[in-house]
Amino acid sequence: MNYRHAYHAGNFADVVKHLALTAILLHLRKKDAPFAVIDSHAGRGRYDLAGAAAQRTGEAANGIARLAGIADAAGALGAYLGLARGADYPGSPLIAASLLRPQDRLVAIEKHPEEAAALKAALARFRNAHAEEGDGYKRLAALLPPPERRGLVLIDPPFEAPDEFPAAARALAMGLKRFATGVYLLWFPIKSAGEAHAFCGAVLAAGAKQALRIDIEIGDAGKAIGGKTRLTGAGLIVVNPPYGFAAEMRAGLATIVPLLADKARADLRVLAGEAD
Repeated sequence: MNYRHAYHAGNFADVVKHLALTAILLHLRKKDAPFAVIDSHAGRGRYDLAGAAAQRTGEAANGIARLAGIADAAGALGAYLGLARGADYPGSPLIAASLLRPQDRLVAIEKHPEEAAALKAALARFRNAHAEEGDGYKRLAALLPPPERRGLVLIDPPFEAPDEFPAAARALAMGLKRFATGVYLLWFPIKSAGEAHAFCGAVLAAGAKQALRIDIEIGDAGKAIGGKTRLTGAGLIVVNPPYGFAAEMRAGLATIVPLLADKARADLRVLAGEAD
């Protein structure tokens, strides 16, 4: 496995993904009943933006660093920025663990041994967060449905394997069969419009009755180290979005997107069902 999220932590795609994650969790917290969070590809949990990996690409400078001037943000954006400011950037499992109540629970799964060890260390102080080394896709079958019968499943693979899009769609289909009422958050890179549209079609074919798609594009960002083209577009699919989530995201995106790049744009559309 060559992928290391440390090179990309805090970039534009992370910012939008983690804003969405925060918004979903805050909505789940509105009811007293406990909920579970399952993160299938959790990474190491915490990333040093001043470290060699992050500095090598500089992607955080065009992501979370551009939001440093936002003050007194409310709602999900305020909560996210409160967690994400500083040199240590929290990955999805650390954001989730920080927003859990005593009755809630997190299971964070990471396949790579070195990253899994770092994840366990990052989550050690959270009594209701459990980190494990394993294949996230395979573990979902055993973890769903959660005993709480409420919760969020985050599917956020590195998309380096050639079959990652169909694998993610299959994981969602399996999840919906076992846990039809759960909220699902799927992240994907946009390298071609056709590939992204096909993935959305596969999600709908998996049985999603309520689904939103959020795209973020930052325009021409040039070339990365070694001549590799930088990722300039990414998307999120949210299945069974909580009531109020779409409005919360529109408000947050309206604030952050103009700061990410001169050519940045975001789009939120309904794939299935209705938006609030």
